[in-house]
Amino acid sequence: MNYQFFTIIDEGEVVSLVLNRPPLNVLNIAMMKEMNSALSELLPHPNAKVLLLKANGKAFSAGVDVADHTADKIDEMMSEFHRVFENINKFKIPVIAVVDGAALGGGCEIVIFCDMIVASEKAKFGQPEIKVGVFPPIAAALFPRMLGRQRALEFLMSGENISAMEAERIGLINKVFPVEGFENAVKEFVAKFTSQSKVILEMTKRAIDSGLSRPPMQAISNAEEIYMNEMMKTEDANEGLAAFLEKRNPVWKNK
Repeated sequence: MNYQFFTIIDEGEVVSLVLNRPPLNVLNIAMMKEMNSALSELLPHPNAKVLLLKANGKAFSAGVDVADHTADKIDEMMSEFHRVFENINKFKIPVIAVVDGAALGGGCEIVIFCDMIVASEKAKFGQPEIKVGVFPPIAAALFPRMLGRQRALEFLMSGENISAMEAERIGLINKVFPVEGFENAVKEFVAKFTSQSKVILEMTKRAIDSGLSRPPMQAISNAEEIYMNEMMKTEDANEGLAAFLEKRNPVWKNK
């Protein structure tokens, strides 16, 4: 399917959904609808081990179009924006945001909802909503979990941007890479995951996510159940263990 505001790059084990409304990739209702269609199209991809969210232009996204916050559009805008997160959340494989510019407002919220975030040194992150008299609901829910209450309050109540280096320092993002050679650095980062079994990647993500809302011992029991009753019954778990004992590289069947 052809999209007006997005490009899909399918490399088999790595699939990229690229925001393509340069220079700032401002998210309006039409773009959100397309994003939901594209995510739904990519969800059943049979071979993908990683989904990358990337962007063309000088910003990953400068946020949601203020014109779509008006009283006559706010209900539809919020509904479509909410669906973006529902659709990202459906992916069993890791979803990685690749940020090579500004990720602000709703653009920052999409980035922080991803499983991992890598950025170039010129990237910056911010939630400036407070400056126009509103707050970012997704960030209000996620930042306290990611950064703790105090940092979340400072970040959302000041509306100030932070650099990629600062974002890495406080644990908001995974890695910062130099602008020069950024694409190759991202490929090397992603290769750490594509070299693994798809089915085990999916189970690992599920074990982590399902344990986040449980008390520690319940989370451990849940992870052990997935380990014993599901993972150890896969061909790849047995192949990986056998390959280690036989001192050879595993050959994944992804099942």
